[in-house]
Amino acid sequence: MGVTTRLTWNEEKSLQKLLGSVSLSLLYKSSVHGYSLSEMFARCSHQGSTITVIYLPKEIVGVFIHGHYPTMSVNFGKPDSSFYFSLKNDETEIKTAFLNTTLQMDHKILRAYHPNFKNIFSLIPSDSLVSLHPLLVNGLGVNFKASKYLECEVFRVEGIEDGNGYISRITGAAQHRHKLLANLRAYKPSEDLVSEIRILLLGPVGSGKSSFFNSVKSVFQGHVTHQAAVGFDSTSITELYRIYSIKDGKDGESLPFKLCDSMGLDEKEGTGLCMDDIRHILKGCMPDRYHFSPQQPITSRHPSFITSPSLKDRIHCVAYVLDSSSINILSSKMVEKLKRVQKEVLNCGIQQVALLTNVTNYQKVLQDDFLNMKKCVTSEYKIMQVQEMLHIPTSNILMVENYTSELELNPLKDILILSALRQMLRAADDYLDDLPFEETDEVVGMSQLHMCD
Repeated sequence: MGVTTRLTWNEEKSLQKLLGSVSLSLLYKSSVHGYSLSEMFARCSHQGSTITVIYLPKEIVGVFIHGHYPTMSVNFGKPDSSFYFSLKNDETEIKTAFLNTTLQMDHKILRAYHPNFKNIFSLIPSDSLVSLHPLLVNGLGVNFKASKYLECEVFRVEGIEDGNGYISRITGAAQHRHKLLANLRAYKPSEDLVSEIRILLLGPVGSGKSSFFNSVKSVFQGHVTHQAAVGFDSTSITELYRIYSIKDGKDGESLPFKLCDSMGLDEKEGTGLCMDDIRHILKGCMPDRYHFSPQQPITSRHPSFITSPSLKDRIHCVAYVLDSSSINILSSKMVEKLKRVQKEVLNCGIQQVALLTNVTNYQKVLQDDFLNMKKCVTSEYKIMQVQEMLHIPTSNILMVENYTSELELNPLKDILILSALRQMLRAADDYLDDLPFEETDEVVGMSQLHMCD
């Protein structure tokens, strides 16, 4: 029987995704092959890039080394693309610390990357303690003093692309993704006028509205989900008005923003989402799970109609969702309908963005710093098309590739999805900042009245 890893399926997938969908081949396991450093190096030297994993009671820590794992007598060079990492046993999110970007290079740090791991931890009998190198502790911001280690494993990383630039980009994407997640988890609506932001997704049938909600939820859940029904029918799959909450993790709290999904727009009158329903959605009169009837819009006589909506019930940002692959073939009637919808949005003073989905070259869209879009001809052309059609500032024209048929998350996709969401929330904050004084004063007065109650 072969030697098997202690990693769970989720933990192994997390490590593989961190390095770009690679595969891991177990080279060394301390409980099977012994606790001798010479045995470990004999099995791991000249095997290419490796991941060394230390199992602690409540945490997994380790180091990725790009390039061959040398012998004990050979000094290890500058670790351009190597990094420390930690992984909670009950989580799938990896925390990383990059030696060449977060710590000053000196001889002590170089020794920390020497393959003689006495400088990082002591591989001694399993009933003893692991003494982790202070750089690992400081770099990851965790405390492992006097922690008993359960196991040590070394994996060969197979299928990795050559070149430090690739590794730096993949691991840099993971870091930037973590920053975006932290930023959105800490988000609070501007002015404290509402406890949560409502973002309305509007667009033609099949443009990817429901898929965008699924994608946002997937990122915060840590795995691909498909709560909202999606499809490729010529008529809208979405028949209910949905106000979706998003939880931070499976059992986490709801985040302070909601995505509102609606029936798709259709160029034909009497089909798809009608203008009267859009007005009621924007003003906050439409109840959750209302069943659309294109030829019979909701009225105040509906039993669930919200007759006196407050600011929290209204839409604070509208995202026009458009399939980037079909922008240039939108019919004149669909463009006209979009402009009619936009007029209603502008009359309500609501901020707006455009969301271009189905960006198949998403790997090349982001610049190396992951902060801006690349000025490639294809993306610039599509952005200019939308800008001319809807007169939306280019900074509010966003590009994503939704999760549709994938089984695993991708850090680069996540960056685009989270960046788009962050820009929508910034637009919503602009809406709240620009509210007339009498409306903000009314909200403050209502909150004071509730406090008195």
